[in-house]
Amino acid sequence: MGETGREALLAFAEELRRLRQLAGGPSLNTLVAVAARRGRPLARSTLSDKLNAKSLPDWDFVTDYLGACVAYAEQAGARLPAELTDPGRWEAAHWRLLAAADAARADDRLAAAALAERGRRVGAGSAPPATAAPAPFVPRQLPAAVRHFAGRSAPLAALTALLTELPGPPGTVPVSTIGGTAGVGKTALAVHWAHQVAHRFPDGQLYVDLRGFDPEVSALSPAEAVAGFLEALAVPPERIPVGLAAQAALYRSLLADRRVLVLLDNARDADQVRPLLPSSPGCLVLVTSRNQLPGLVTAEGARPLPLGLLSPAEGRELLSRRLGAGRVAAEPEAVDRIVAAAAGLPLALAIVAARAASYPDFRLDRFAAELTASRGALDAFDGGEAGVDVRAVLSWSYRGLDPAAADLFRAFGTHPGPDVSVPAAASLAALSPAEVRRPLAVLTRANLLTEHAPGRYALHDLLRAYAVELAVTTDSAKLRRAVLCRLLDHYLHTAYAAALLLHKHRDDIDLPAAHPGTAVVAPADRDEAWAWLAAEHRVLLAAIGLAVEHGLPTHAWQVAWSVNTYLDRVGAWADQSRAQELALRAATTAGDRDGQARAHRNRAIACLRLGAYDEAHEHLDRSRRLYAELGDRVGGGRTELNLGILAERQGDHRRALDHAQRAHRLFEAAGHAQGLANALNNIGWYHIQLGDYPRALDYCGQALVRQQQTGNRYWEAHAWDSLGFAHHHLGRHRDALDCFRQALALWRETGERYYESVTLMHVGESHQAGAEPDAARAAWGQALDVLDQLGHPDAALVRGRLDATSSAPQ
Repeated sequence: MGETGREALLAFAEELRRLRQLAGGPSLNTLVAVAARRGRPLARSTLSDKLNAKSLPDWDFVTDYLGACVAYAEQAGARLPAELTDPGRWEAAHWRLLAAADAARADDRLAAAALAERGRRVGAGSAPPATAAPAPFVPRQLPAAVRHFAGRSAPLAALTALLTELPGPPGTVPVSTIGGTAGVGKTALAVHWAHQVAHRFPDGQLYVDLRGFDPEVSALSPAEAVAGFLEALAVPPERIPVGLAAQAALYRSLLADRRVLVLLDNARDADQVRPLLPSSPGCLVLVTSRNQLPGLVTAEGARPLPLGLLSPAEGRELLSRRLGAGRVAAEPEAVDRIVAAAAGLPLALAIVAARAASYPDFRLDRFAAELTASRGALDAFDGGEAGVDVRAVLSWSYRGLDPAAADLFRAFGTHPGPDVSVPAAASLAALSPAEVRRPLAVLTRANLLTEHAPGRYALHDLLRAYAVELAVTTDSAKLRRAVLCRLLDHYLHTAYAAALLLHKHRDDIDLPAAHPGTAVVAPADRDEAWAWLAAEHRVLLAAIGLAVEHGLPTHAWQVAWSVNTYLDRVGAWADQSRAQELALRAATTAGDRDGQARAHRNRAIACLRLGAYDEAHEHLDRSRRLYAELGDRVGGGRTELNLGILAERQGDHRRALDHAQRAHRLFEAAGHAQGLANALNNIGWYHIQLGDYPRALDYCGQALVRQQQTGNRYWEAHAWDSLGFAHHHLGRHRDALDCFRQALALWRETGERYYESVTLMHVGESHQAGAEPDAARAAWGQALDVLDQLGHPDAALVRGRLDATSSAPQ
């Protein structure tokens, strides 16, 4: 353990000793006796080690120790301060301790997790043995370079000079900002140079479009950008911490002592960039922006590189490379007119060249004449510089499109971004996915669209602005509304189908019928549904905002409802909270009480995950009242179950049991078999927490029978696990292991890998209690393998338990 980890461990041990002192200072022997009476035995040697910072405390130890101290204080007639008995406070502190202790191994663990998870998803085999050294995970995110890049010799030389400079002080990173007007080629220059020097950065290249100047879509937040980088560095969503500060710290830790090139494209301002700066002198950061970013130059010592328009010679070189030297040399006067009309703007010249290349038999003076005749001004994007006039080029290129491609181009302005799939494009155009591929290809060939990944298309922000402009002046409001509705129908109906595959027994909602021309994707199975949601979840979040903005509240809350399970399971709880906040606003505006009740409950789940317990309780209480007003006993029962989970998180198992019993009564009155079975299992689980194991067996046994009758394999596995846990506490370890094996088989059948690890931990506890330490360690080792493959933070807890048992006297 490094020095930082050792300091954190000492501080945590001091807090544990302080808790014991405030409880009345019981001796270790007394605490052991109190814990035994609670059914949560603590070994005296383990207590001594943890309190003297000789080994890492696992979470089970912390909760047992906390409970013993509270119980002793109550026996002595004392009452501990509320902040010292809040499990959430201790859990947060425990995670900080584990993060500090485990930091040195983060890179290898995350790399191994990414390789194993990738192999599992494509069916390429299991993860490499735990003893094998994992291959380093190297991101290669640079977009494709411009094939016919021309000119820019001075800026390229200035960038290359950065590589020869002496490294700065520890904790600093060289930064260069490439500034210039829209369409001047900042991204093309940065990507071209980055590919040329990629070999100088053997640990990879990271890229993100920060969308700082997109007129239709909000700029990418630093939190979203950091999260994307963490994903590229093989950090699964479950492993990404909550909050920008923690995410940025993990990002810097992963890049420490590495040589990585980071390209931050289209930055709005310095505040958007700073959290994305690594602190390793071996890295290098390129930032492109329309602004000069003086804050980065002043505070971070960034090297500014202003990028102007192409010179006439460079413009001619670009056309020569794209159209061939012979064709350009044959008409020098026409070429000069084209270069002048494009105002030295590389984007404009690229569009002209694409048009001319499509008609190789046409003379260039024809294109020059058309350009001269149609000059205009793209007002919102002239960059404030005289002579930067691109509307003429864009309009001329647009007029060359066939009707289907032109219709699709205008419709693209409706999409919120960041990119568009083929079925979404089909919905925009009211075509089938097969039919829309031809106009997509036409737009791509004309440089009006970019296929940045197979089957996914994006617009340059100038082109998006022009598409919006054209749609407003060309299409009626009714037609534009129809395009919007088809697009939102596509995302709603497809997300809903995917959500039901992820959560088969989820209560249905009534969707509005999809408008004619909508392309709805029907995922074939759970894996396909998961893959679709993973690819589209950022677009879905943007679609919720789009629906709110355009007065489509039902689409807003139902898209949020449909993506909720996915966001919850990947740990994207901040996104989940924002989505449900928009859903709640939309449903409230529309007076939709059912939508409000669902949004309140889903927002509460996100708050619970984020540790905002008071806010979670407020949302659940509102949801409960709304369901009561609606006479919806099933919704009310589900809310009571959530209130029970919240109470359990807060350590109040008696209150949790009360909520589960209320849920049982509501489901029974509604005749809802699935909810009734869930409530029975939760009642049994809370009886386990309260030490009433025989009664727990009765309730969990009833739950098991009912789950088997309803065919819900997921909740049947939960019931088997609960039964096993009750048998374990009764000392019936063989019976417990039999139940756990049943649960494991079902977890593996349903693909629920996290809960597989939970049950494996329970298996280990039963083996340990049955004096089978080797079998216990084997089960915990399997649990650790699963959690490492998922990149889940619980892996640190299991690793701590294994370390503790390996050092314990035999």
